[in-house]
Amino acid sequence: MQAMNYTAAGPEILLLAAALLIAMVDLWVTDPQRRVTYYLTQLTLLAYAALHLVAFESGTTVLSLQGMFSADPMTHLLTAVSALAVFAVLLLSRPYAQARELMKGELFTLSLFMLLGVAIMVGATHFLAVYLGLELMSLSLYAAVALRRDHAISTEAAMKYFVLGALASGFLLYGLSMLYGATGSLHISEVYARLALSSGQGLAQSGVLVFGLVFIVAGLAFKLGAAPFHMWVPDVYQGAPTAVTLLIGTAPKLAAFAITIRLLVEGLFSLAFDWQQMLLVLSVFSLIIGNIVAIAQTNIKRMLAYSTIAQMGFMLLGLASGVVDAGGAHRFNAYSSSLFYAVTYVMTTIGSFAMVMLLSRQGHEAEQLSDFAGLSQRSPWYALVMTLLMLSLAGIPPTVGFYAKMAVLQALVVTGSALYIGVAVVAVVLSLIGAYYYLRVIKTMWFDAPTERHALHAPLDVRALLSLNGLAVLVLGVLPGGLMAWCTQAIVRTLA
Repeated sequence: MQAMNYTAAGPEILLLAAALLIAMVDLWVTDPQRRVTYYLTQLTLLAYAALHLVAFESGTTVLSLQGMFSADPMTHLLTAVSALAVFAVLLLSRPYAQARELMKGELFTLSLFMLLGVAIMVGATHFLAVYLGLELMSLSLYAAVALRRDHAISTEAAMKYFVLGALASGFLLYGLSMLYGATGSLHISEVYARLALSSGQGLAQSGVLVFGLVFIVAGLAFKLGAAPFHMWVPDVYQGAPTAVTLLIGTAPKLAAFAITIRLLVEGLFSLAFDWQQMLLVLSVFSLIIGNIVAIAQTNIKRMLAYSTIAQMGFMLLGLASGVVDAGGAHRFNAYSSSLFYAVTYVMTTIGSFAMVMLLSRQGHEAEQLSDFAGLSQRSPWYALVMTLLMLSLAGIPPTVGFYAKMAVLQALVVTGSALYIGVAVVAVVLSLIGAYYYLRVIKTMWFDAPTERHALHAPLDVRALLSLNGLAVLVLGVLPGGLMAWCTQAIVRTLA
């Protein structure tokens, strides 16, 4: 039996201790703006991200908690990015939350527990750890969506999210139980080894494995928001407070990417022929439904929700193409391209929803496309930032979204497979169709008459971070090498 080795999980233990401490301290905070709770939470997130970035630079892999948690480069990178994403979400959403009486200790505590769940999912090497992290993350988000207890739409969104999320968790748990029944192990590495040794055994066992795999892929697709398991995404994105929508659209996507790698690549690679086809179908469905249905949306939060579905479809293309050259460099290139896509998508999503919050005011949610009309005349700089973000989501150069899409398409094309080249062509065509609704936002900002004349005002920290976000989308589009090198390093050192 392996030692507990608490040191490797030290950042997670500190995060848990900080979350409990902040929850206790908030009981004595009388300031309605919750400044003490806010600053303690932000300091915790920065310290937690710094610990993982330092560990990422070392490039080592250490198993802890009796082999149930892996502190490897992919864990460190994704967890650090997740912590920085939550930091940015809380900073950008602070004025929005203050105006809607959401500035409560529960918002900060739930954000920290959600991040802890993400961290457990990202580093899990055991089925029970995967499920523990998934439920900790999901339950925190269910409660966060329902923070506005007197708001009927938010309550309805929380109920939908809870019911469908519980269904997805049940799918995943049932699939994991079938894998345990077929292999006799809950450790992902042992499942991989036993499948590799027994790949030629009886059809009954193979049938059980494939049946369990179907439930696992369905559960993962729910968490990613991939079609046809996307039903919850538009309603929850629209109904939740925009600050909570931003939480749902950032770190949990990275967690879903990580457990997809852990379960399918590290554990079930022997069944790659089966799950590869499933991912291809999911990705094409997501691209079709996301890009086409988004065209009909006038609510920008629903439009961005369908955009998320399409973006997740693109990310899945990279994961599916990595099985063609199982032992070669192409495998790592495909997975690192998907990781790069996921990280840059989170960065762009933060800025997009932050603009929605910035336009919102007391008693009014800026959720309609018409709310962006004439923004260039009111606040040209914010209109430029939103333009860069929309161009990135559409995959138009010189933004980082173009490079991310190109990296995934390249991973498809270099396989030399007619199927993958055909899927790449379909993805390009659907992306061109999808560019319409992103360009429509830009047209509305720059060419439509404004419905209001006053300029937008925001605190200095919000202005600075939002501006930095927009510039990063442009700079990383021109100089993507550093971030791509980090993603490649994380994948190669984790999977090699």
